[in-house]
Amino acid sequence: MNKINVIFWKEFKGFVLSPTFYIVGFLIACIMSWVYPIALSDFARNMQAMMFQPGLPPQAQNIHYGVFLRHLSNLNLILIFVVPALTMRLFAEEKKLRSLDLLMTSPVTSLQIVVGKYLSAIASIFLLCLIGLAYPVATFALAKFAWAPLLVAFFGIFMVAAVYAAMNLFCSSLTESAIVAYVMAVVLNIGVWFIGLGVEVVDSSWARSVFEHISLNTHLIGLVEGTIRTSSLVFLLSLIFFFCFLCERVVESARWRS
Repeated sequence: MNKINVIFWKEFKGFVLSPTFYIVGFLIACIMSWVYPIALSDFARNMQAMMFQPGLPPQAQNIHYGVFLRHLSNLNLILIFVVPALTMRLFAEEKKLRSLDLLMTSPVTSLQIVVGKYLSAIASIFLLCLIGLAYPVATFALAKFAWAPLLVAFFGIFMVAAVYAAMNLFCSSLTESAIVAYVMAVVLNIGVWFIGLGVEVVDSSWARSVFEHISLNTHLIGLVEGTIRTSSLVFLLSLIFFFCFLCERVVESARWRS
């Protein structure tokens, strides 16, 4: 465990002490500061319109659906491109600089290397997610709302970001080029959202149920609506384990080749 901690703190300090990390955080804050007030204004207009159109659906009158879910959708879109930027150097850059060879010859296992790097990535992503959480928290001064659905929804987005991190870490382990790793990671992050579209193109009921089960969107919907389902947690954790396992296998094969 100490070896994992050493790798974790080395990589985590590399993240948070890098100017790039603060530039990314600043850009996220700028984007959120632009789009979040727009969502609040739209919600306020809907509340005013409710006086003249009492038939508005209940969800349009709920700040969680009218503002927070829209905010979470924007945060998820940002993370699709930000997470690869954070993870692309974890293996690819070390391969290019040959510093990974030194790590391979040290008394640490491939699993410890992958776990330490992965934990540093999700810790850094968590800090960026806190920037997004700050906006709904600040809204509490203007409107009262239930905290539990909001926190569960942000937990769901963080879990999806953790899946991105696992997939992108795997992409970084496949190449020596950080740019190639970034492109592969972005394509994979976007592509995983299209798996659920298989439901629309198959006729078999069992095939539809399979596509629904492996659809990331299906499992995220419940979380962002404030409901924690065991099946969703198992699915997300399974994806994380699967891609971390693939990454460990790639690192271990590189150890044997070297």
